[in-house]
Amino acid sequence: MSTHDVIVIGAGATGLTAAWRLHRAGFDVLVLEARNRVGGRLRTDEVTTTGEPALFEVGGQWVSPDQDALLELLEELGLATFQRHRDGDSVYVAPDGERRRFDRDLPVPETTRAAIGRLTEDLDALSADMDPERPWALSGARDLDQISFRAWLEQRCDDPEARDIIALYVGPAMLTKPAHSFSALQAVLMAASAGGFSHLVDADFILDRRVVGGLQSVPLELARRLGDRVLLSQDVSRVDWTEDGATVHVGDQRHHARRALVAVPPTVVERIRFAPELPSEQRRAREHQSFGLVLKVQAMYADPFWRDEGLSGTGFGPHLDMHEVYDNTPQGESRGVLVGFVSDLKADRLVRLDADERRARVLDSMASFFGERARHPQAYLESDWHDQELTGGAYGSSFDLGSLTRYGPVLRDAVGPLSFGSSDVAGLGFQHVDGAVRVGGELADAVLRST
Repeated sequence: MSTHDVIVIGAGATGLTAAWRLHRAGFDVLVLEARNRVGGRLRTDEVTTTGEPALFEVGGQWVSPDQDALLELLEELGLATFQRHRDGDSVYVAPDGERRRFDRDLPVPETTRAAIGRLTEDLDALSADMDPERPWALSGARDLDQISFRAWLEQRCDDPEARDIIALYVGPAMLTKPAHSFSALQAVLMAASAGGFSHLVDADFILDRRVVGGLQSVPLELARRLGDRVLLSQDVSRVDWTEDGATVHVGDQRHHARRALVAVPPTVVERIRFAPELPSEQRRAREHQSFGLVLKVQAMYADPFWRDEGLSGTGFGPHLDMHEVYDNTPQGESRGVLVGFVSDLKADRLVRLDADERRARVLDSMASFFGERARHPQAYLESDWHDQELTGGAYGSSFDLGSLTRYGPVLRDAVGPLSFGSSDVAGLGFQHVDGAVRVGGELADAVLRST
């Protein structure tokens, strides 16, 4: 049995940030990762094309200007960023299928634009009053938590197109769930965690920059610096704990430490047996969280042909299978890449299709935005998070109706020598890599304070 100061379960951005902070403070740290790679929900895949191989970011990839924790870590690690391509007009596909170009404001009827403005103001006001670290403390939180976001929108707006557009920015685009399945309070938290709802609707802000080489470079570089303190293919099956420490079981191996940090999504914590069992409230809290469903789809073309047409590569179509699309061309790449997203109920339908039919449906949406040439990529890649037991969906987990106020406060509670955290329980940066880095730093700080 090996003995350490701290054992970290999970080599995603949260676990590796915590481990790196503790290692620098002089702690003997061991990181155990069930996968055969580091990064968790950050992953870059190499795809064979008719020319040179291409690197596609399958997981999280964007960095926004307000993500201070992530930006500071990128600087510390010496990782460069580049700005997402955004020059040119965007495309909006209306409910009737009409394709409309626009510069800043969505090309919708004036009454719809006004309704969108009013709903945005309402959500901005609510998110400004919310402390994202304590969303349950917002005035009226319980009422907001007991009504679905869809029903909340219907109470305040009689314009169906405006409701669909606002729902898109929180449901399909962020929580990757239909707006009837999560609460208005969960929607406000999503907005507050990003600094306001206006940020969520501003693609130039929230999808501002990318990391050269991909965002998985962050965990890869942290793991490189930690060296042999990070062990892969170590699927933790059980944790025995007392007030004095924890013993972590991986197969027939055991590792002991004074503290254990469980840095995996709440839904994955339940794969581990704890002895004694965790408090029942902790278990119930995680039973009321679930991942959404999204297909992140990337298509590579011989060149970024949409730019020649004066288009940015950005498109929105709430009623298409693919509800949004962006230029995703890596820095220095002569070929063009588009990335699009199919989520919630539409993803339910598409994942049931065979691969060829699903691809055809996705490329139909691409063509609705950018014309016939978009149907014929040189390379095509779909994310597979929904098929992976160690993830189970994307981009993160969120509560069902009524459960954020009921269980939210307990998710970050330590149990004896055990602490829990991931981007799923972040305040600022909720469900983003910035949130994962923040939570990792907080887990490390808690250990430092306890010594």
